Amino acid sequence: MVVLNIKRSDTDSFLCEATCSESNDALVRRLARMWNTRVRLMYLVGAVRELAQHGPYKPEAEHGIDEIKEQYEGVQVNKGEFYRPDPTGKRTGNGVSPQLMETIERVCQDAEMAVSKAAASKEQLDEKLDNIRGAVTMAYPMGLPLFDPVRLAIEGKGMEGLDGTSAQQELMDEDTAGLWMAGKEFRRDQTVADRIGKNEKTKATCKLQRSGAGPPCREPAVSEEERKAMMAFYFKRQEEMKKLAEANDDDYLGSAWADPRQLQKSLRGTGAISAPGVRKL
Repeated sequence: MVVLNIKRSDTDSFLCEATCSESNDALVRRLARMWNTRVRLMYLVGAVRELAQHGPYKPEAEHGIDEIKEQYEGVQVNKGEFYRPDPTGKRTGNGVSPQLMETIERVCQDAEMAVSKAAASKEQLDEKLDNIRGAVTMAYPMGLPLFDPVRLAIEGKGMEGLDGTSAQQELMDEDTAGLWMAGKEFRRDQTVADRIGKNEKTKATCKLQRSGAGPPCREPAVSEEERKAMMAFYFKRQEEMKKLAEANDDDYLGSAWADPRQLQKSLRGTGAISAPGVRKL
């Protein structure tokens, strides 16, 4: 099996297995679905935590801070037992009980761990998605509003249910996404073997690009940690050279090893004697 390491960044990547005979079109579509599931899952983790804390989304016409609406508009805000005002004013504030919050938090942490594992499969990610769906259904058995971002993302209609969100910009289109390795693209009308050879034990690092984005930027020769270590070394070396340049050439004359009477002092036992107030070099 060919192992492909799909990189998003230095800290985010995932593995995918393929065969040399698999068509590049099928591979790219499979990778795009995997990519989108990861993006959708990470968006849901943040959105579900907000849902548990501050309750469902309000209609757009009702967005606003509840305290201001009560004080200046005379609006009676529905405050449940676990009311927590939303600082953004977009949610009702009627969150869930502490017990349900703990359950939702465990589900979210489990999903984050799955995404952080490079070897997590599409089936495993779908399982975490089902767990989030179950936790939301447990917290809100009557269902969420049709316009709630959590419900839209769970149902996954359209662009994975992420239309209008910042996560939408990270999604890949199965029909137009491109897979690149070493500055060359996997052509859709070819197979994996046409790009990386016929060795089934090959492991390659690749990147997915949106349509029209062209080849990915070449990665730096050194990592960020290596660059910081090099900068620290050069700075230390520069300071040492600066001190050497400022030092006098005859400073060594004040050293003990340069004293011609050092042997005589050591034999007499007077080497450690110094006059009061005189600093010993």
